Amino acid sequence: MFDLNSNNNILRSEPVLDEAEKMLIRQVGSTAHYAKGQIIFATGDISDRVYLIESGWVKIYRLSADGRRVTVGSIRSPGEMMGLAETLVGAERTCFAGAINDVAMVVMTKNKFEELMTRQPMLAIKVAKLLGARMREAEANIHEMVCWQAPGRLALMLIKMGERMGVQSKGGIKINLQLTHEEIANMVGTSRQTVTSLLNTFKQEQSIVYEGRAIRIVNPVKLAKWVI
Repeated sequence: MFDLNSNNNILRSEPVLDEAEKMLIRQVGSTAHYAKGQIIFATGDISDRVYLIESGWVKIYRLSADGRRVTVGSIRSPGEMMGLAETLVGAERTCFAGAINDVAMVVMTKNKFEELMTRQPMLAIKVAKLLGARMREAEANIHEMVCWQAPGRLALMLIKMGERMGVQSKGGIKINLQLTHEEIANMVGTSRQTVTSLLNTFKQEQSIVYEGRAIRIVNPVKLAKWVI
């Protein structure tokens, strides 16, 4: 059984940049804006940039053989960095990054970022820890896909989204990120029909409520019981 308290390190395990570290990055980078739906980078692109998200959310995905967008990484949120691993090793991009809504970010060239890490070793250590945390998260995601049924994967995804980007209130945790059922299905490795059915089940048991296209988690403990 999944426990919200004992597994909090799984829900948010990434080291977070502090404001001083963000300011160092802003000083060597330039600001870029991407409209909702715009591609930030694509499979096959040269990996010569790293990014610090200032506002908005970005999804990392690949295209399946039948053209579906399959999410392969966590949704990147404000304050997070992205594009690190491939840039640091000098490999081509293997994924797409797309703006879920309007996004502003700081963009740095590989050379400037490496120079910054040379001058600021504590930032380099933070980046190493960040990459290690994401490797652990990727391993956990593979385990979930292999060992857990769709209800557990979907429930955990909602809990993670609520913890990372939800707005806490007396009425619960509102996830303002408005994703389609198809997008959610691509994130948890199931069909759109299954996601629709499961969300209706969560609603009927009063774990969640709909607010337009947004979802509010009203009973996270009950929702967590699906994560087994």
